[in-house]
Amino acid sequence: MPPRILERHNTARIGWLRAVVLGANDGILSTSSLVLGVAAAHAGHSAVVVAGTAGLVAGAMSMAAGEYVSVHSQADTEKAQLEVERMELHSDYPGEHQELASIYVERGLDPVLAAQVAEQLMLHDAIGAHARDELGISDILRARPIQAALASAASFAVGAAMPLLVTVVAPDAILIPLVSAVSLVSLAFLGGLAARAGGARITVGAMRVIFWGALAMALTTAIGALFGTRA
Repeated sequence: MPPRILERHNTARIGWLRAVVLGANDGILSTSSLVLGVAAAHAGHSAVVVAGTAGLVAGAMSMAAGEYVSVHSQADTEKAQLEVERMELHSDYPGEHQELASIYVERGLDPVLAAQVAEQLMLHDAIGAHARDELGISDILRARPIQAALASAASFAVGAAMPLLVTVVAPDAILIPLVSAVSLVSLAFLGGLAARAGGARITVGAMRVIFWGALAMALTTAIGALFGTRA
């Protein structure tokens, strides 16, 4: 038998890529928007830094908790579906064989060949075959709550650190334009990197996050200026 050739596919990155990109994007955008809103309200430099730091910590914990709960719910659903499938395999093995074979027929196999393929796969790993081809559950896409939570929290903190560091060192006179510029550049880089990792167009990925990032920062800056003026 010839050695198996292992190919790298972009779909193998979907699980961790989604959590990392979402976390870093939120870290940059939410922290920079918070900093800009507080700064536009004419708060002191130390107050702006404290607000940004609090936003980093709170955002990282929120991302971790939200991602864990969300992905754990998905994992619970997958577990329940697999348990039902095990019971069906135990109570009606021939029926499950026919069900799997019909799936392969719908995908284009000859009925006789589909029955043979289903038989061979079920002899090798019955629950694995049904999980993959009937339920759409695979090792690549299976929910991993702890991994997703840690990735989201870490990526949020890394993303939030960028505008926060700029806030710490920037003079008050240019804090708002400098944080805005650095954040938009960071968002563009992140969007382009995510697009490249996923096999999509880099320009489209970068422009997408730039548009929404600029909109969010403009709105929070305007709100901060409005309330700062009224105060």
